[in-house]
Amino acid sequence: MKFLYDLFPLLLFFAAFKFYDIYVATAVAIAASFLQTGLFWLKHRRFETMHLITLGVIAVFGGLTLALHDETFIKWKPTLVYWILAALLLASQWFGKKTIIERMMSAQVALPTPVWKRLNLSWGIFFAVLGAVNIYVAFFYGLDLDADTRRSIWVNFKVFGLLGLTLLFVVGQAFFMARHMQHKPEDGESVADRTGK
Repeated sequence: MKFLYDLFPLLLFFAAFKFYDIYVATAVAIAASFLQTGLFWLKHRRFETMHLITLGVIAVFGGLTLALHDETFIKWKPTLVYWILAALLLASQWFGKKTIIERMMSAQVALPTPVWKRLNLSWGIFFAVLGAVNIYVAFFYGLDLDADTRRSIWVNFKVFGLLGLTLLFVVGQAFFMARHMQHKPEDGESVADRTGK
C-alpha cells in the first residue's frame, strides 16, 4: 500500500501526460506531491525525507517548466532527485556512526556493519547511475526522432524504465541481504536464549 502511495504523483503525471500534455502533467505532479506530503503529515505528524526532496525539486523545476514553458526543467527532475539521494547515501559512508541504509532498516534487519556499508554504497552508486541514464534518455536518445516521439519515450522511460530498474535492483539487494542476515533477538530474548545455552 505504501508503495502505491509513494508512486501516486508519478502515476498521476503519467495519466495526465497521456490525456493532455507535458505541461498539464507537470502541474498535476506538483499538486500531487504537495497533497502526498500534506496527507503524510496529517496521518503521521512527520515528513518523509524522500517526499520532501521530491516535493522541493518538482516545485522548483516543475514551476520553471510551467513558468518558462520549457520541458527541459521537468526532464532534469528525476536526475536531481537521484543525485541528491546518491550524495546523501555516499556521504553517510564516511560521516556519522551509521550509514543511511542501516539507520532506515536496522530495526527490521540485523546485518554486519561491512554489509550495511556495501548496501549503502551500492544504493548510492545505483542512484548516481540512474540519474545519468535519465539525462541520456531525456536529452540524447533518439535525436533523429521528432520532439513528440522523444518526449513520449522519456515519459515512458521515467515511469516504467526507472521503476523497473529500481524493482530489479531491490530484488537483487534482497538476495544479497538474505545471504548475510543475522537473527534479531526478540524483546526480552537474550543471546543465551537464542543459542539454547
